[in-house]
Amino acid sequence: MLPEIGQVALALAFLVAILQALLPLAGAQRGKSSWMAVARPAAYAQLLLLLAAFAILTASFVTRDFSVKYVADNSNSLLPLVYRYTAVWGSHEGSLLLWSLVLAVWTAAVACFSRALPEQVIARVLGVMGLVSVGFLAFLFFTSNPFARLLPVPLEGHDLNPLLQDVGMIIHPPMLYIGYVGFAVPFAFSIAALLDGNVDARWLRWTRPWTNVAWAFLTIGIALGSWWAYYELGWGGWWFWDPVENASFMPWLVGAALIHSQAATEKRGSFRGWTLLLAIAAFSLSLLGAFLVRSGVLT
Repeated sequence: MLPEIGQVALALAFLVAILQALLPLAGAQRGKSSWMAVARPAAYAQLLLLLAAFAILTASFVTRDFSVKYVADNSNSLLPLVYRYTAVWGSHEGSLLLWSLVLAVWTAAVACFSRALPEQVIARVLGVMGLVSVGFLAFLFFTSNPFARLLPVPLEGHDLNPLLQDVGMIIHPPMLYIGYVGFAVPFAFSIAALLDGNVDARWLRWTRPWTNVAWAFLTIGIALGSWWAYYELGWGGWWFWDPVENASFMPWLVGAALIHSQAATEKRGSFRGWTLLLAIAAFSLSLLGAFLVRSGVLT
């Protein structure tokens, strides 16, 4: 019964994301405050629904519910409890759910801490982030459902990849995802500024703190991943220019350039177009990195 509730929560989150994407953007374009006012409640509702879905998937792992295919494929009765928690994001479906949840957290944070912003600006920003959510939730719900049932129910599950049964994997993926997805905020502000047709210094002041936090988390995630690879894979060094490492390094490098470009634009008014491009590129490269790692292209 719980997995079905999780699936319903995913479906509702998808519908709320569509609402968040369409109404605020249309309201900002037409000057309708009632439509723009939907943005914040939709962001909070989407977060609650995805939290519920994630909690249900976690409970399925903890209780060894092998009727859920994703649970049966990535855990067994002998798997220690701590790794049953980390198995939630140990494979494609769960990691995509974690990505969607982290995006919902960032969206709700923007909705909560940007109350001083003009109504049209925050409506466009949350609308753009809603569009990103629609894309990920559609892919998750229609092609990568983590709550799909497995019949007949097996007596025992398989196992989590032994390489992932490590303390580094408890912290590394969430930190990396928080950094990756965090760049969605400056991306959304940049698209909102382009839609508004007013690319001035204000949007830089609004995006700079979000950029700094996202880049800091991505730095922590990359460092933890390097540490894990050093002692677990035995590569003989902290950095081996592996394709997976490079996929995370690209948005980090562009993010570092974005931080410096934001400072230059805010102080001297220079590099305005370059800063806008970097904000869009940082999140685009995050999406590319996530695709390369999770799609299996590199393996």
